[in-house]
Amino acid sequence: MDFRGINDLSQKYEKDMVCFLRDIVKIPSESCEEEQVILRIKREMEKVGFDRVEIDKMGNVIGYIGKGARLIAFDAHIDTVGIGLRENWEFDPYEGYETDAEIGGRGTSDQKGGMASMVYAGKIMKELNLVPDDITVAMVGTVQEEDCDGLCWQYLIKEHGLKPDFVVSTEPTDGKIYRGHRGRMEIKVEVKGVSSHGSAPERGQNAIFDMARILHDLENLHLRLKTDPFLGKGSLTVSQIFHSSPSRCAVADGCTISIDRRLTAGEDAELALGQIRELPSVNAIRDRVEVSMYTYDRPSWTGLQYPTDCYFPTWTIPEDHILCRSAVESYSSLFDADPCVDKWTFSTNGVSIMGMFNIPVIGFGPGKEKEAHAPNEKTWKADLVRCCALYAALPEIYYKNLKK
Repeated sequence: MDFRGINDLSQKYEKDMVCFLRDIVKIPSESCEEEQVILRIKREMEKVGFDRVEIDKMGNVIGYIGKGARLIAFDAHIDTVGIGLRENWEFDPYEGYETDAEIGGRGTSDQKGGMASMVYAGKIMKELNLVPDDITVAMVGTVQEEDCDGLCWQYLIKEHGLKPDFVVSTEPTDGKIYRGHRGRMEIKVEVKGVSSHGSAPERGQNAIFDMARILHDLENLHLRLKTDPFLGKGSLTVSQIFHSSPSRCAVADGCTISIDRRLTAGEDAELALGQIRELPSVNAIRDRVEVSMYTYDRPSWTGLQYPTDCYFPTWTIPEDHILCRSAVESYSSLFDADPCVDKWTFSTNGVSIMGMFNIPVIGFGPGKEKEAHAPNEKTWKADLVRCCALYAALPEIYYKNLKK
């Protein structure tokens, strides 16, 4: 393989990648509002010479290179979170900025930068004939990840029939190769009370006081959760709290909290729900409390509704897996250095691809995790170039290793 040629072309297309990235950053694309950025990505794929480009019924964009029976895929979610408080930004989050080394703007690291590198990796694959005859490469721009990670791939695999041998996630990896992350759940705890006049609270049952005892037990439960040597500790935090009451002069008759539960190796939905249901404070009011999982059913930008439980499984692939070895070989051959192999802290579409469907996933993407969801988000031009080169080289190296 002409590794020098791949690096040279990646460097040559740096300006094109940066221009494309800045273009799609300028298009706001929060979850379920991605239509215009999807159409812009489709035009870029067609411009650089993809063999075929389509948009599925959920609104994901898929660009294909090659016509082989075996499929491999690259994934970039192209929705973003909002900008938060505008005063926390030192520049316009959509106009962004550019220096000799950086590009700033919402989505530059999380994770439109990955899409820019993917598209131009496809161009290099075409120019250098890097896609074997029996292979098709699918570059996928996915929607609704920020709202419900993995939902897009549930649809792509089960309904659209996209079933690759492996997937490269282009989420930011701080220059490392990632092979897994903790799972997560969105859990709801609802307490029912009985209202009474605030002047005589003893006549009622205050749901907020009941919830306070549950909150104390949850804080202690977090400290006892399992730790895995690679993935780290399971965790939980209370992310929202709601109440109901007839007035500010009445005992609260309802209180609900949302819990963000992160699942390490060996933890699943049944275990996590059971741990909360067994808390002393929950058992004490068992007839008035419900512990359940949230369901996500928000329509995509096309209007498609595809409901799912808010359970996103933990996943890893072994360090000696052929995909991981091939990614390491690609990195070493291109950059004459050994990569660090690690894991994400946050969650990705891998929760469906590998966590639910057991399709191997490897991560290598431009940008840094700490930039995700933060004000003044940025990425680095050098990252775009290096990721583009590795994406272009990986398919042939993987299939060379597969045939050994």
